[in-house]
Amino acid sequence: MEKVRVMVVDDSKISRMMISSMLAKTNFEVCAMAENAAAAIDLYAKTRPDVVTMDMNLPDADGVECSRRIHAIDSNCRIVMISAMKDAKLIMHGRLAGISSFLQKPISTNELLDTLMILCQDKVGINTVYRDSYVTTYAKAFADGLSQIGGLESEIEIQEEDVGALNLDGVAVIIGIVGEPRGRVAFYMDTETMLKFASRILQEDTVSEFEAQAAVEETGNIIAGHGISRINDVIKDREMRLTPPGIISGVNIKLSNPDLIAFNIKAKTELGNIFMNVGFARSV
Repeated sequence: MEKVRVMVVDDSKISRMMISSMLAKTNFEVCAMAENAAAAIDLYAKTRPDVVTMDMNLPDADGVECSRRIHAIDSNCRIVMISAMKDAKLIMHGRLAGISSFLQKPISTNELLDTLMILCQDKVGINTVYRDSYVTTYAKAFADGLSQIGGLESEIEIQEEDVGALNLDGVAVIIGIVGEPRGRVAFYMDTETMLKFASRILQEDTVSEFEAQAAVEETGNIIAGHGISRINDVIKDREMRLTPPGIISGVNIKLSNPDLIAFNIKAKTELGNIFMNVGFARSV
């Protein structure tokens, strides 16, 4: 996989070094650094990076104006503004200047990498973007949700599905993802695990299968919602939403994945294995 070249624009040497450190040992390499707008414009023309991180406050022009000048050089430029400010007016002016995404200081390494990967998916590959940005975010929401709702500690495994359909037994909550990209979430477990899980979260020794299915449906909906919200928080251009959940149960259920790049997330818990299958469109 080829390296993705990044230009860092910030008047603070400390900030430039921090971003460079975040990108170290990743598929992103810093090819240029600029401390003011004049240097940034000159270096962009010379190095043609794949993506630019842009500070708002520069000594000779603000980040929006600097971005506008870079956009005049290359209308296909990808610019991420990293600023202490992130209000609606700034985002509006930034969009008009050609800024692709906005992050607010202080930023985490994961937040920066996720944003860069989405913007540069043509370089890193769509499967990598889905796995490292979308699905890992879902896996964190999955583990957190099981802990918060059911008091369950879990060991998480992620595996990309290479088959056209998911076969399962027990109960499954199916939730559609609309927006960009579209997709589908399936939260599922076998019947025995479902009854144990429902008994745990409802704090009752015995529960009916109807009650258990309702508990699983609500849990799956909450976890899926948290996952989507986390993605939308980082990647503002996505604005994905969920459709109302549906539930299916039985033996040898076949859930087709014909047009999706799908990943299976397995949570090993004391009650049994609980799964979340997340699939996204092959093109965005």
